[in-house]
Amino acid sequence: MRIGYGVTVLARGTHSGGIDGIGMYTRELGAALQRLDDIKLNPVTFGHRLDAGDLPAAKNLGRFAPRALASSLFPIPFAGSSRLRGRIDVFHATDHYVPRLSGIPVVATLMDAIPLSHPEWVTMHGRSVKNWLWRRTARRAQRVITISQHSKREIVEYFGIDESRVRIVPLGVDARHFNQVNPAARDATLAKFGLRAPFFLFVGTLQPRKNLSRMIAAHDALPADMRRAAPLVIVGREGWGCDALIPKLRKADSGPLRWLRYVSDNETSAIMQSATALVFPSLYEGFGLPVLEAFAAGLPVITSRTTALPEVAGDAALTVDPLDVDQIAAAMRTILEDSTLRQTYRERGLQRARAFTWDRTAIMTAQVYREAALLA
Repeated sequence: MRIGYGVTVLARGTHSGGIDGIGMYTRELGAALQRLDDIKLNPVTFGHRLDAGDLPAAKNLGRFAPRALASSLFPIPFAGSSRLRGRIDVFHATDHYVPRLSGIPVVATLMDAIPLSHPEWVTMHGRSVKNWLWRRTARRAQRVITISQHSKREIVEYFGIDESRVRIVPLGVDARHFNQVNPAARDATLAKFGLRAPFFLFVGTLQPRKNLSRMIAAHDALPADMRRAAPLVIVGREGWGCDALIPKLRKADSGPLRWLRYVSDNETSAIMQSATALVFPSLYEGFGLPVLEAFAAGLPVITSRTTALPEVAGDAALTVDPLDVDQIAAAMRTILEDSTLRQTYRERGLQRARAFTWDRTAIMTAQVYREAALLA
């Protein structure tokens, strides 16, 4: 099958120097799809050039918003889509750029419904128009891929898409997360950032739904000697909606709280493999890939028992109510003091992570393409 493969968010991230979660999904899934004998990818961008990397050169169909708005307001196909006719069998919109195509089935990946279900957790600029257009274009897709049962329920509710058109295809874990970092390189990374075990770790962009304030309060609630012996290390760039938190983090160059702004992938792996536990008490996740990445690194995990996180974690993590600071603190203390429990969660986590591969994701995605192709 010839697949038109949307790579706009990946292209934008490549040029800006920061590939986000959707861009990573597009890149990793694309690489795995190319390993399938019966799939040929034809990347497509809307207004952004992609310096291909491991993907074939991309066809640029021009800016998305004005063309999508026109095809949403009037019964006309997406301008420029005629250039795809006869060249692809199915179009996969891996990001929010879902075109209306004539005679070509469209598969749209919707990671979650956060902008619709929790508008307080997204930026305000143009939110109403963007949400209207996203909902309108996504509803025209012949098939929708999402990443968890929780996300499927919210997509059905907030997009108004019939559940019979939605398929759950979990994400994969990059094989590099399983690779043990060379001890010398690991020690050099820890020395660079002034770290030594034990320490708790959070990895992710700083934003309200990540629940950092309660996580920090939980660590603050530990006995003073325990906080000093096992600091809380936050790895992640400044996002939005965290203005009240940033001054405290900027002062955290040493001591019980540390904020490491930019850390490379290799350095993050070294830090993960040295930490005592990942603390990830997020208020909302459509999936929760950092949990699986920690599992692959052999790192015990404390995470929320809400939204999609229990689906991903299974019985391989210590789960808490993310609104309960005392529960988060108790879990941190338990995992720090009980070495047998830490080993149990390491073993369960590694086993759990091995079930989530990008090759499996690609095979399941290709099956959705086949379903959509029958609707042409």
